[in-house]
Formats: sequence, C-alpha cells, structure tokens
Amino acid sequence: MPNSLNIALRNTSNSDQVYAYITGIALQHGGQRCILQADGHGLYFPQNPPRICSPLAEDCAIPLGPPGSTVTVTIPQMAGGRIWVSRGGKLTFLLNPGPALVEPSVLNPTDPNRDLDFGFCEFTLNDAQLYANLTYVDFVPRLPLAMTLTRVSGSAQHVAGMPPEGLDRLAADLREQARSDGLPWDRLVVERNGTVLRVLNPTHGNGVGARFSGYFEPFVDAVWARYRERQQQALMIDTQAAPGVLRADFTSDSEVVVGKERFGRPSTADILGCNSGPFTTGPSPVRNAIIPRLAAAFARSALLEDHRHPSPPDTFYRREPTNHYARLVHAHTVDGKGYAFAYDDVQPSGGDDQSGKVNAGDPVLLTVTVGGGLAQ
Repeated sequence: MPNSLNIALRNTSNSDQVYAYITGIALQHGGQRCILQADGHGLYFPQNPPRICSPLAEDCAIPLGPPGSTVTVTIPQMAGGRIWVSRGGKLTFLLNPGPALVEPSVLNPTDPNRDLDFGFCEFTLNDAQLYANLTYVDFVPRLPLAMTLTRVSGSAQHVAGMPPEGLDRLAADLREQARSDGLPWDRLVVERNGTVLRVLNPTHGNGVGARFSGYFEPFVDAVWARYRERQQQALMIDTQAAPGVLRADFTSDSEVVVGKERFGRPSTADILGCNSGPFTTGPSPVRNAIIPRLAAAFARSALLEDHRHPSPPDTFYRREPTNHYARLVHAHTVDGKGYAFAYDDVQPSGGDDQSGKVNAGDPVLLTVTVGGGLAQ
C-alpha cells in the first residue's frame, strides 16, 4: 500500500465554477484533522479557534477549471475522508473550538452552504487498502459524481453514479409515489428557484415535514407473525464472519433472539437510520456482525421474501411498506449502485455489490468525475 495516492478530479459539468475540497484524518500526522490545500498537495491543519463558527485560516478550494478539465491532486493516508465538490460557488467550512471542523450541512437552516449545489463521496486510505464509495445516505445532490479506481495491474473498478438527469427523474418518481400512497415522499425534494437542488434521505425528513412515524410497523408486525408461527422456515442470519449462520427465534411479541443476542422490535426510525434501538452497536462482535444483516433485511423489506439473509437483490423492495427513496435511488443510478442507507453494502457472499464502492490494496489512481458520466 502506498503512503499516498493520486486523485484525478475531472470536470464534465456545464460550469467553469466547480471546486473540490478534500478533508479527513491524517493518519501519518498523529490523527489530526486536515484539509488538502488549494495546490492539491500540501495539508492544512486547522488550529484551535477562539470562538465557534470561526473562519478557516486558508482558502482550500481546488478549482477544477472549465468543462473538460482534469486536475490531479495527491493525498496522504487518511481515515474518514471526504471529497467535496460544489458548483456555482465555493463551500464554506468553519471551525469550532477543539478544533472541530464544521462541515457543510443540508439540514441546518443557518448553514451558509444550504442553497449551494454540492455533494461528496467518502474514502479511507490506510496501510491495508483504499476504500471509497458514492453515498446517498444523507441526500442525492444535483451535481452527480462517478468514480474509477485503477490498480497496479491496470484493471479498473467503475461506479457510474447518477446521470445528469437522474435527480429530476428521482424527484418526479417520489412525487408520484406520494400521490399514490399519500405519504410525504414529495417533501424530500428540495427546490431552489423552481429547480430541484437535492433529494433528502427520509432519515432527515422531519426537518422538511416528511414524517414517516408508524410507516414500517405493519411490516414489523407481519415479520413477527410469520416467524412466530414456527410452522414456517426459521429465519437465518449469515453473519459472514466467525459466528457463521445463526438461527433467529422469535421468542415473544417484542423480542427475537439471534444466536444468543436479543433484539427488540425496530421502529420506523430504527429501520430508516439503522443505528438506533435494536440496531445500536456495542462491545459484542457477534452482535455487531448480526446488526448490519438484520437492519438491511428490514430496510429492504426482504424478510418475508426469503428466510435466509443477506438475501439476493431480487428480494429487495418488493412489498409495501418499503423504503421508496432507496428503491428509486437504485433505479436511477446508471449501474444501480450507491449507498441509499447505512448498510447498503450488505450482500450475500459472492453477490453483486449494491453500495457503489471501489476498493483495492494496490491502488494507483482514483478518478472522480464531477458532473455526470462514467469515470474512466
């Protein structure tokens, strides 16, 4: 694994006002929070500011130039990295005492970036590998991204992301879904001046009046009814780890025991967010191996389609209620891939990845295409 990696930032948008920022934890510098400098090679380490919401001491925007341009930058090993891109203006990052980096937010009504067209992808580069992915766990931006990872052998992994018209199609289908079932899927669509700017994940729906309280509870009831009968095939969870395949026993109306781990009934908020209630991780490695598989099966409404999980993609989103945001994100990405919820990387062993990731222990170049079109 190299100590650094080149990233090619390609502007295929219709704008010459496109900027990139790369943030993360510098693993070779004591785990300090860092931002790549505007020259694309040096690191800026924010210092502790005197007050909240202090400005950065440096402008770290990397201009990508006119459409058709490619800018190549170099990153050191980083954890929790993000490649941010914006169109039409620069992003504003702020500092709180700590120092703590205040990143752009689509949920904070006072955030200076709220009306700007921006998005990001995520990565980690460490001693073992590069892992990067396109994420829609928070929102789908208007500005589409695609990725290509080239390895030492010359082979490449591609993730195509949304096409340029993908956001508008996603918004139209969510509005149609709202007309069909009367639920507030349409409120997830955020517009500015008559143009769709982004679509929020329903985990963030409360802030825009898209409340789904009680939505998944009928499905949870049906799961408990099916597997408590004990006349059906038992639910089996493949941890894809040392504990192997574990049987799930629905011991009461409010509890399921997987192996020796006990889980309560999830709520709609638990299923959408995958990080609360029964899906809260902790010190038990067995429990932490079960949670992603169980949470993904609920999020995809797949528990009544197959008794063994992870199940294949043809079992996903087939019955109501389901996560129509996740369903439609996969329907509108070019290759059907992208993180639409927190555990969208769960798949059967040897199965086709759904999450839109690239990873390898011998990366040579990561190309991020900004504006639509498969990175190559």
